[in-house]
Amino acid sequence: MRLNPPTVFIFLISLVLVALAVISHLGIVSIPFKFPNQNFWLAVFGYVILLIGNLVRGL
Repeated sequence: MRLNPPTVFIFLISLVLVALAVISHLGIVSIPFKFPNQNFWLAVFGYVILLIGNLVRGL
């Protein structure tokens, strides 16, 4: 399996999702909770997007 660097756009999307999870968890910004463990799932989705960006060429 060959890993490729993600594009800047994919990296920024994942960075924003993980940053939202951290900021929300620390209580700096109040984000309304739509489902349980929202901070955890935001961070997981951010890292999954980054993983897909590394695995798929051209993304």
